[in-house]
Amino acid sequence: MKKGIAVAGNMLVDTIYPIDHYPGIGELANIGDNITRATGGAVCNVIVDLAKLDKALPLTALGVIGMDDNGRYIKESLSNHKNIDLSQIVHEGTTSFTAVMSDINVKQRTFFHSRGANAKFSMEHIDWDNLNVDLLHIGYILLLDELDKPDEEFGTKMARLLATAKARGIKTSIDVVSDSEGRFKAIVPPALKFSDYCIINEIEAERTTGITLRDDYGILEKNMDLALVAIKAMGVSKWIVVHAPEGGYGLDCTSGEIVKLKSLSLPDGYIKGTNGAGDAFCSGVLYGAYSEKSLQSAIELGIGCAACSLSEPGATEGMLSCEEVLKLYNKMK
Repeated sequence: MKKGIAVAGNMLVDTIYPIDHYPGIGELANIGDNITRATGGAVCNVIVDLAKLDKALPLTALGVIGMDDNGRYIKESLSNHKNIDLSQIVHEGTTSFTAVMSDINVKQRTFFHSRGANAKFSMEHIDWDNLNVDLLHIGYILLLDELDKPDEEFGTKMARLLATAKARGIKTSIDVVSDSEGRFKAIVPPALKFSDYCIINEIEAERTTGITLRDDYGILEKNMDLALVAIKAMGVSKWIVVHAPEGGYGLDCTSGEIVKLKSLSLPDGYIKGTNGAGDAFCSGVLYGAYSEKSLQSAIELGIGCAACSLSEPGATEGMLSCEEVLKLYNKMK
């Protein structure tokens, strides 16, 4: 019998400011009236998307938040979904938050982030004996300070956490945040050794492998094949999936199958914001993996989930049920 998915890591509150352009130093940008607040981070975004995809799916949130207004807002928001277990959320420090500057013209976002309680999250915050799940997804590597620290035996504390989960029979999945190339090469590879699934974007894949994946004309698909194989060589055991504005790219590490699917052709005016689209894609792939779908079917679901997310300015408001997401995908592909 299936036991569900745990989502661990970053939990925060996003305040999204619509701006007319991103200013240079010393310049002025105008903020529109439609300022919104939403939960964010890998835990809040992915777990809510999963809860909407399947209201019967057992879900467990793992992370650290403060006993403050933002912390209460996170718990209230997640409690709206009855299939999310909040009992393992720990209260410590100040809740992490991000000011998101969302350029309404070019549809790009810039983030001003306070690490807060997320920096404290460690494997000691997890009640392992009462974590009864099939799959553990954690994000974001490079934005969880305690877990990014070195570990003499495993390379990083994140790698130790993933190894602990696998030793308990739990499949593991990771996501990464875009950061400097030097930090990628030091911190990401140890975690990949203990990951069943790796779901990242093309920038993160490029910085992990050192293989150029984009030029002035778009994605370099031949290089994408090389990057997928290179990440497999770092230890990922089941699927490597890379998402980009152009589409989704994946490698089944068992069969060697490579899947490449284009993003949906969305009508003019459809995109209301890009905040959370990557997490939405991730939730679709995770649900596909958990449901034992093929890699291609999982990427199709991921692309459909990303399109749903793009339909609303917040990260999770646009998500639909799995059936509805697939209808959208088949209609627009």
